[in-house]
Formats: sequence, C-alpha cells, structure tokens
Amino acid sequence: MANQKPGGPLEVEHDEKSVKGEAVVSGDYSGAAEKTDPFEIALVRKLDRRIMPILWAMYFLNYPFYPGALYLLSIFYTRKELATRISLLYTGQVVSTGCSGLIAAATFSTLDKVKGLAGWQWLFIIEGSVTALVAIFGFFLLPDDPSETRWLTEEERKLAVDRIRRDTVGQQERGSTLDGLKQACKDPKTWLFCLMQNLHISACSFNNFFPTIVRTMGFRSTTALLLTAPPYFVSGLLGIPFAWSSGKFNERTWHITAGLGLAIVGFAMTCGTTNNAVRYTATFLYATGAYSVGSVILGWVSNTLSQTPEKKAVAYSLVNVTANLAYIYCAYLWPSSDGPQYMMGFSSMIAFAATSITCAWAMRVWLMRINKKIRESEDENVKLYAY
Repeated sequence: MANQKPGGPLEVEHDEKSVKGEAVVSGDYSGAAEKTDPFEIALVRKLDRRIMPILWAMYFLNYPFYPGALYLLSIFYTRKELATRISLLYTGQVVSTGCSGLIAAATFSTLDKVKGLAGWQWLFIIEGSVTALVAIFGFFLLPDDPSETRWLTEEERKLAVDRIRRDTVGQQERGSTLDGLKQACKDPKTWLFCLMQNLHISACSFNNFFPTIVRTMGFRSTTALLLTAPPYFVSGLLGIPFAWSSGKFNERTWHITAGLGLAIVGFAMTCGTTNNAVRYTATFLYATGAYSVGSVILGWVSNTLSQTPEKKAVAYSLVNVTANLAYIYCAYLWPSSDGPQYMMGFSSMIAFAATSITCAWAMRVWLMRINKKIRESEDENVKLYAY
C-alpha cells in the first residue's frame, strides 16, 4: 500500500514478502547492496534515459543551479549509483570548459566584424541562444520528486521512493525547510564537508587562468586556446570510470587521496621546471586529478547528510556556497608578475589539495567511530556511513 501525506512524498508500507527480501540481501561494510531485482535495474535505466541527457546538456552549457541538480540526482539514485551520475554532470562542465576555447577560437576567426558585430558579441549570441533553448526543454522534461514523476508508473514510483528510503542512514521524519536548515547547520560534519570542498575548488582555481598558463609556454593566443582543450577532454573521460569505481566499491577517502595526489604531482612538476613540454604534460595530470574528485566529494555529502530531504538540500547549498568562495581569494594567487611558472599559484594549489586530503581522512576516522557506535546500539542489518 502507498500513502500520500499532504505536502510530503509518497510513503511505502512493506508487505511481509518485501521485508523478508530486504533481510537476505547482502551488503558491503556500510550495508549498501548491489541491485539484483530486474525491475529495479530497469527502473534505474529508465531514470538514466529520462534525467541524465537533459542534465548533461544543461551542465555542458554551464547552468548555474548545481546544488539543485545534485539534490535532484540524490532523491532518485542510491549511494552506489550517485557518484557516477554526478561525474557525468561534472564531465559535461569539464568538456564544456575544453570546448569553450575551441568555440571561441572558431568564432573570433570566422565571425569577427560580420554584420558589424565583434567576435565576442557573436559568441554571446551563439551560446546564449543554445542555452535558452535547452532551458525550455529542461523545464518540461526534468522531474520534481520520485513520487510525482509523470513518466513513471505507479509501481515504479513506489519502488523509486522505497529504495532511497532503504539506502538512507539514520532517516528521520520530514520537516520544514527551516528544520532542514537547523539540522544541517547543527551537524558539524556539514562544516567539515564545506572545508573539504572549498579546498578542492581552491585546488581547481587554475582553470580561470588556464589559457594564460598555456600561453606562457610560448604559444600564440589562438593556439593557446586550442591547446587548453585536450587536458579537459582527458580529465572528463577519465573522471567517469573514477567515479564509477568509487560507487562500485562504496569508497570515498582513497579515491579523493588518489585524485588529489595526482594533481599534486602535476602542480609540483610545474613548479620544478621551465621546460615547456614537461609543463604541458603536467596540465593533464593536475586537470585529471583535481577534477576527478569533485563527484566523489559531492556524492559523499549526499550519503552522509541525507537524514531528511530538507537537510540534504540545505547541506548541498552550504557546501557549494562555501566552496565557491574560493574563486574570490584564489584570483589573487595568479598575478602576471609571477609568470611563467606562477610559483605562488601552483604552490598554493599543492597546499589546498593536501589539506583537502587531510579533511577526507579526518571525515573517514570520524565516520568509522560513528559506525562503531551504531553497531553497538542497533541490529546487525542497520545501514552505516560510507567512507
């Protein structure tokens, strides 16, 4: 039976058969289990077909509602599925960054002064028109809530709600948005995630100066724009299996350590030499490493702070707002006088990445201690925090 509370999502009452089925499913260290039900597998594939293409297109066009998109994914996908889907969004943004140089170079070389408009004006017209068109499609195609999604059957809606409920650690009753704000702000884990993601975004701040960095390797402006694309394409391509691995093994800390560790190697190579071939090779390392962990951290936020939908939504907003503060102070780390090596900028990136890794390990130890307390006070089938 399914009951609908006023203003709330669809709730599912289990019959005896479904409860028994849950008990026999084996899970990993946190209690998260692989999908084995063909009906659930078919549901996830349907969600992918309906949600992911339009979200990817929106992030390819750099839509600014990242917290909203992350929340949307988190209410449809379990913690084993979420990191890969966030990575696909992240890939859209990364590939967009790579394509931006190609599009700008083509626009400036072919449309400058056409119809009396400068190349940058044509760039605004082209990108703005496509963005507006995709926004119209997104308004009609994106769902709001699993319990109210029109293109799901009644049985699919019940399963979509129930599987997220079963995958949530420490689920609580829904409350108001203000309740969610209080819950998120009072949970100290929220602020550690804010610091972790802020440091990660700080370590990615090279992207705003990437064309300038490449230009100091001896390339002209148009060539430099073209050469910014390959590192972004490689990082976007490799980020997907990286996030899939994190979800498959339900592991966060070692993946963050590996990704940001690779970025540190690239940053250090750039600091240690003026050889242009080595410096350009290093761009592939730090772009791939730094961008690969974004989906892992944001998926971890959802897995850990999802006791109520309101708390999860507020937590995502807080993490993203504090993370984007990095763009304010990081702009001062790349003065033109510091070129071509930009020692201050790249050494700061090393420090940011290393401290973000430290935050991840602190969170791991913290969650391990919480899990130990949960095991001592709950039954053996309880869900635990992933780390």
